[in-house]
Amino acid sequence: MLKKLSIGLLAAFAIVTAAMMQVSPPETTISNGIIEARLYLPDQQNGYYRGSRFDWAGVINTLNYKGHDYFGPWRDHDPMAHDAITGPAEYFEPLGYNEAKPGETFVKIGVGRVRKPDDKPYSFSRQYEIVDHGTWEVHAQKDRVEFIHRLTDKDYPYVYKKTVQLANNAPRLLLTHELKNLGQKTMETETYNHNFFVMDNRKIGPEYTVEFPYPLTGEPNAGDFATIEDNRFVFNREITKGGSSFFGGVTGFTAEPTDYRFDIKNSVTGAGVTVTSDQPIAKLNFWASPNTICPEPYISIRVNPDETLHWTINYDFFTTKQ
Repeated sequence: MLKKLSIGLLAAFAIVTAAMMQVSPPETTISNGIIEARLYLPDQQNGYYRGSRFDWAGVINTLNYKGHDYFGPWRDHDPMAHDAITGPAEYFEPLGYNEAKPGETFVKIGVGRVRKPDDKPYSFSRQYEIVDHGTWEVHAQKDRVEFIHRLTDKDYPYVYKKTVQLANNAPRLLLTHELKNLGQKTMETETYNHNFFVMDNRKIGPEYTVEFPYPLTGEPNAGDFATIEDNRFVFNREITKGGSSFFGGVTGFTAEPTDYRFDIKNSVTGAGVTVTSDQPIAKLNFWASPNTICPEPYISIRVNPDETLHWTINYDFFTTKQ
């Protein structure tokens, strides 16, 4: 009896000890007096997101404006899962993947040097081994956080700076980017922002509209929950558990940077956001699931040796109800 009791106590102690050893992801909070946002910080051991798909910088846990939340978890969390991340989440197509042989490495901006395991085509949903995480610097101030990622690579070394900043006296969030090519090869790729809006934890359905300033053309590749009506994505019914809506290769935009613009509005809560950029859209997809709504504008990236590319994405938050 005593032996059984001792074993039980040891097991309970082990469980409590393991729970105590779990470390929360590092984070910081910024505010401009109008918006307050909490951001997760890159961390190789304890970071909220440690997958190989998305840029590790600028992951926002919550963003609150006038009592409305705009970002947050939308699925069960696993730090190594390719999409278990909160918005806005930015993705860069890999550099050097096709040239690399199995066992060699390629580059993911904002992630590091990653191993190519076999001859299969690159898949964003696959978790690849990160061989070299590079180095991260984080500089946090009251209203902004600057992330600096440095990577040494024989083909595509770089310095990548991303700043998440709240505008002075305005309900605006700015994502400013700076990518410097330190190598001898041109860096040519695409990046897109998955966004992952989670607005007041409202289920995705007819109370949402996504509006562009020009007519759109496209058909759903998956799911029949949403349709395109002129310049808007509209939902004919709520997306059910396990369901999703996806439109690939949506057209209608021009090569003008002013066409990088869309508005998301919720007719029930009044929460809304306008997203713009100083870069043109190269490609446009749209995806939504029961808990998140995601316009996905792509930007073309081309950086010659010793050159630096800058670009900015703006989020202007508003409410139609007081």
